[in-house]
Amino acid sequence: MDQDTPPRSNAPEYSVSEISNALKQTVEQTFEHVRVKGEISGFKRHSSGHLYFALKDAEAVLDAVCWRGSATRLGMTPEDGMEVVAVGRLTTYPGRSKYQMVVERMELAGQGALLKLLEDRKKKLAAEGLFDPARKKKLPFLPEVIGVVTSPTGAVIRDILHRLSDRFPRHVLLWPVAVQGDGAAQQVADAIDGFNALPKGGPIPRPDLLIVARGGGSLEDLWAFNEEVVVRAAAASQIPLISAVGHETDTTLIDYASDRRAPTPTGAAEMAVPVRSELLLKTRDYETRLLGGLQRQLTERRTRLDGLARGLGDPRRRLEELGQRLDDWGERLPQALVNLTRHRASDLARIAARLEPALKSRVQTETAKLDRDRLKLDQAASRLAAAWPRVLTDRQRHLDQLGKLLKSYSYEDVLERGFVVVKDSKGHAVTKADQAKPGAHLSLLFAKDQEVAVTVDGTPPPKPSAPKPKDSRQGNLL
Repeated sequence: MDQDTPPRSNAPEYSVSEISNALKQTVEQTFEHVRVKGEISGFKRHSSGHLYFALKDAEAVLDAVCWRGSATRLGMTPEDGMEVVAVGRLTTYPGRSKYQMVVERMELAGQGALLKLLEDRKKKLAAEGLFDPARKKKLPFLPEVIGVVTSPTGAVIRDILHRLSDRFPRHVLLWPVAVQGDGAAQQVADAIDGFNALPKGGPIPRPDLLIVARGGGSLEDLWAFNEEVVVRAAAASQIPLISAVGHETDTTLIDYASDRRAPTPTGAAEMAVPVRSELLLKTRDYETRLLGGLQRQLTERRTRLDGLARGLGDPRRRLEELGQRLDDWGERLPQALVNLTRHRASDLARIAARLEPALKSRVQTETAKLDRDRLKLDQAASRLAAAWPRVLTDRQRHLDQLGKLLKSYSYEDVLERGFVVVKDSKGHAVTKADQAKPGAHLSLLFAKDQEVAVTVDGTPPPKPSAPKPKDSRQGNLL
């Protein structure tokens, strides 16, 4: 044999597809139905509706997928950290050379895991303030319309209606929902939101109070009322809400978010309305007490009035006495008016008698004073008539002196003596030589308002000629 020829093997050759398909068939036949317990990790819900996640424990990780058809029948919402038991089959994915589990059913791995999930969710929602007591609303005393969210076929709705009928019949609106299983939580949340969305005064009356109710059951049966969507809808409700889920010992998260928790659905009906017969009895009792109080008050007022009346005497007798006095005064009044007029006339006469001498004396005094004042006035008039010509003469002489003084200060007399007034083009007086520059247009004002326009040429005036010597031969007259 040639040393370059490789040795032949008896092992068969497989293509990649053949070995992948053989492995896929072996895995699916061997693990056709398995139950796997593990913790969910990396959970993701695809837009197609498929669920992708991994199941892990302390030592290994198993990829898992839940197709859309199976996901709608799970009856629970998977979350990261949730410990579950998944039921399905193992298969391989040749495209990535990996194996995975196809989950068909899923359940929580025991009561402890479910309680842990419930506690974690409770802490999360409490931290958001959904359970804050300040958010809770007061229940109406007597609601006109009550909305009930529960199953239409169970005993719960019959118990609520029967209890309401016994206590105080009210108008009840039922929003039928599934109370457990797949989609129950979303139906309950939609019912709460739907009642709140009803407009006031619309064709369907808006409830004044809501009751979310369900009968007793296991923790798994009541799990829909622990879902976040239900708790958030209850906390956001503008209508006061009573939660009545399970028996008195059962507690769900909606109980913390509701405005009031009832131990049973029947207890919720008792919280919703008062007892009509008790209200009637209490009203009658109030009526009896009110009428009794009014009767006592009237009796007391009548007794007091009688006592006061005894102290006042008989009013008719008093009226008769006053009437007699009025008649007496009516008879005396005309004569009293006559007598009063006479007295006033007599008083007036006495006053006039005393007043007449005083008036005469006062008139004489005033007349004498007027005579003296008239004499003084005549004397003053005589003196004024004699002094007036002298005053006029003095004032005329003073005025003439002022006229002469004014004329002496007038520039017209200065012009008469041969002087002129020099003015520039604006009519202002020229008082300095540097204001009369060569080329300036000036005007000369002479006596009798004669004015001549001139132009400055800058030539100095000729010097005056020397005076001729006197002839010594001529004598001097002076």
